Amino acid sequence: MNGQDITLYTQINGRYDFTFIGNTMNSAENNITAGLVTGTSSTATLALDANDTVIKAFLYWSGSGDGDFSIDLNSTTMTPDRTFSHTRISGNNQTFTYFSAFKDITTFIQTNGNGDYTLSNLDISAFEVYHKQISTNFAGWAILIIYENSNLPLNQINVYDGLQGVPSNLSIDLTNLYVIDNNNATAGFIAWEGDASLPTETFAINGTVISNASNPINNVFNGTNSITGASDLYNVDLDIYDIENYIQIGNTSANITLSSFQDFIMINTVVTKLNSQLPDATITIDNYELACNSREIPITFTVYNVNSTEILAANTPIAFYANGVLVGISQTQNTIPIGGNETGSAIINIPNSISNTFTLTAVVDDIGNGTGIITELVETNNNDSIDINLWLSPTFNTLLPLMSCNLGLTRGIFDFSEYEEQVKTNPLHQVSFHESYEDALNNTNPIFNTANYEAINTPKEIFIRIENENNCIAITSFFLEVENCPPNIFNAVSPNNDNLNDSFFIDGLRDVFIHFKLEIYNRWGKLLWVGNNNKPDWNGYVEEGIGTKLAPDGTYYYILYLNDSSYPEPINGFLYLSK
Repeated sequence: MNGQDITLYTQINGRYDFTFIGNTMNSAENNITAGLVTGTSSTATLALDANDTVIKAFLYWSGSGDGDFSIDLNSTTMTPDRTFSHTRISGNNQTFTYFSAFKDITTFIQTNGNGDYTLSNLDISAFEVYHKQISTNFAGWAILIIYENSNLPLNQINVYDGLQGVPSNLSIDLTNLYVIDNNNATAGFIAWEGDASLPTETFAINGTVISNASNPINNVFNGTNSITGASDLYNVDLDIYDIENYIQIGNTSANITLSSFQDFIMINTVVTKLNSQLPDATITIDNYELACNSREIPITFTVYNVNSTEILAANTPIAFYANGVLVGISQTQNTIPIGGNETGSAIINIPNSISNTFTLTAVVDDIGNGTGIITELVETNNNDSIDINLWLSPTFNTLLPLMSCNLGLTRGIFDFSEYEEQVKTNPLHQVSFHESYEDALNNTNPIFNTANYEAINTPKEIFIRIENENNCIAITSFFLEVENCPPNIFNAVSPNNDNLNDSFFIDGLRDVFIHFKLEIYNRWGKLLWVGNNNKPDWNGYVEEGIGTKLAPDGTYYYILYLNDSSYPEPINGFLYLSK
C-alpha cells in the first residue's frame, strides 16, 4: 500500500480545545449493501458554545478514486491547499486508488459561525462501480475546528495528517509533544472506510488498547461520531478518545497503533490535546549597526513568548555566536507574558580570529555553551541568524612620486589626472585629491585641475581620499617633485629694445640652477662678460673699466657652468649678436 505518512502539520498553544463536524456521502454501509450508495451532498451542524471562538478550521474531504478537487461548501466553491493519495493492490492484483484533500477554511467558519454546513458536488461516481467489487465505494468530509475559551486550561493542540491505510498493524509516532499534565488529555481521528459490520480493528496508545462509548474495543472504526453520538456516518469516523491514563508527564512523543484484520481503513488526521503550561522563547535579530573598521557591533533584538502557554521568566539568558564562536551574552529584563515580547540591545565584539564575513546567531535560553535553563514547549526554535559583512576602509594601490621640471625655486606644473584610476582597486570607489590631510579627511577643498596643477614649492604631498559603497574611507598620498631639466638656450641676441631677443635668454636656468656661471668670449677668446643667478641676462654690453660699450655685431662664444651634480660638464656654444 502506498500513501503519505501521518506527520505533524501544525502546533498551537493556548486556552484551546478541538472538535469535529462532518458527514458521509453514503446512504448506507457499503459492506452490507448490494447497490451503489454514494451520493454527492450531505450536511452537518456546528454548535459551538457562545464563549467559544474559532481559532482554526480545517476542511478534509475524501473518497474512492483519483480525486474530486473542486467541491462546494454552503454553495462556495472550495479547492484544496494540499492533497493526499493512496493506492491499494487487491488480492487479485487489481489497483484501487483513494484520495483526500485539505483546505484551511478558518476565515470561512469564523464568518459564518454556528449552523448547518452542506458539502456538495463531491462526486466519485466514475469510480464507484469499480470500487464496489471490494466494498470500498465511499465519500465523506469533516471539518476540524480548534476553538478558544477563556475557561479552558492552557493546552497544546497538535494536528498531524497524511493518508495511511491500516494493514494488520499500523504504527504512528506522534512527535513534538511535551506532557507536563496528562489531565483531560485527548486524541481524535478523522478516518475513512471503516465498517460497523466488521468488528476486527483496535486502537492502542503507548501499547494499551482503548475505546470509548461510541467505539467498542474491537470495532473502533465503525462509522460513528463520538462527539455527537451519531452512528450513521457510514464509512466515516470522527472520534475523540480520552488518553490521560495512557501518557505520562514528561513524554515528548506517543505511539499509536491501529490494527485491522479484515476491514480496510485509512487514517487522514490525528489531533492531540495536552495540558502544557510552558513558555516558548524565540528571538529575532532586528537591527545592527556597523562602523568603518570597527569590530564592535551594537545590535537590537526581540525575545518573543508567542506560541506559549506560560510566562517566560525574567533573566532568561541569551547568547550570541559569530561562526559558532561565543561573542556576547545578554538576558531578558522582565517577565514576558503569553503572546508578549521584549526588545533589548547588546554590544558584541568580534575577535580578530573571526573573518570579516560571518554569520551572527542569537540564541535565547542559552547560557553561552548551548545549555538552556528553561523547559519550553518547543526546544528547537530558539535562534535567529543573519549574515554580516564588516565595513572596512577601501584598499588602494600605492602611487609613485610624480616628477616634473623645475620651473624655478622648486615650482612645477603637474598632471596627475590618471592617478584617479590608478589608485583604485575597485572601479566603484570614489576618489578626490586634496592639499592637506585634514581636507581629505573632511572631504573639503578638493583639487579640480588635476591635469594642470601648479605646485609653488616642492616636494609637495598630495592627499587622496578613497571612499567605498559603505562610505568608509582610506587616505593615501603621493609626492610632487621637480628635477632640474636641461636648459633651453636661445642663441640669438638683438639688443634693440623691441622686446624680442633683447638679451641672451636661457630658459630653465635662472632660479633652477642657482649656482650657475655664464661666461661670454669674443672670437679671439677674450672674456667679455660673466653672469650668475643674481645678475641680469647679457644684453650685448661689455663692461670695460669705468664704463660699458655695446659689443659689435658678430659671433660670440659662451661657456655655461651649471654647477649641478646632474650636469658636471659645462655647456658651450655660439651666440649671434646683431643690432
